[in-house]
Amino acid sequence: MQLRNRVALVVGGSSGIGEAIARKFAAEGATCAIVASQNKRKANKIAAEIKRKSKGYVCDITKPGQVNALVAQVLKDHKKIDILINSAGIFVPTPAGATKSKDMNVMIDVNLKGTITMMEAVLPHMKSRKRGNIINVASAASVCALPMYGVYCATKAAVVMLTKVMATEVSRDGIHVNAISPGNTETPMNEYVRTDPEFKPILDFMETVTPSGRTYSTAAEIAETAMFLASPVTGKAIYGANFVIDEGLAAGMFISN
Repeated sequence: MQLRNRVALVVGGSSGIGEAIARKFAAEGATCAIVASQNKRKANKIAAEIKRKSKGYVCDITKPGQVNALVAQVLKDHKKIDILINSAGIFVPTPAGATKSKDMNVMIDVNLKGTITMMEAVLPHMKSRKRGNIINVASAASVCALPMYGVYCATKAAVVMLTKVMATEVSRDGIHVNAISPGNTETPMNEYVRTDPEFKPILDFMETVTPSGRTYSTAAEIAETAMFLASPVTGKAIYGANFVIDEGLAAGMFISN
């Protein structure tokens, strides 16, 4: 129960990696504010399942007014915010020379601007308490080029650098800012790829070039790293780090005979 009496604001907590982090944190004693972009019913369902007085919220993180209102409401409901998880993200292809403006803009708005806006809204509160923990979910694509996804890679690389800069600014205020960069991870967003026979040749190739031999990590495994960073024990000396969790892909592709 390393997070007993802690309040975690989990943006993107209604599905995928964000949901797994919320479940892990609640299991360690945290009260979670589960934030969905639209589906409050789903956020409330997860909050009810993990208990600990957790609650669901809805917020469009591309709109600063909604973000400020969200933070104010969470503080009203739970009195404090100890941990911020920025796990919301958009992943669409942007091929060179054929990138659609709407695809570029939505990824910049959600992946980068949304992360900045959430941090800006929460940091004054954390600074006033001289404590806090911010974990930004980036991507292995922040350190390893992914063809056809240049804008996504750029936004996630920016999140990693933002994390480092923010850590240098607020560490003296008792605030930890770190990032985790997952590789291929089992989530509802990619279930069709993992289950449709049409994609089996691609999956076979991915397994061949993945050093561990396992194409997909689980969201629960990514949540364990978030817990490592959020823990007052294991995360105590970590500031501005980026933990790449990708089955070894960024270290170098491995092709078996």
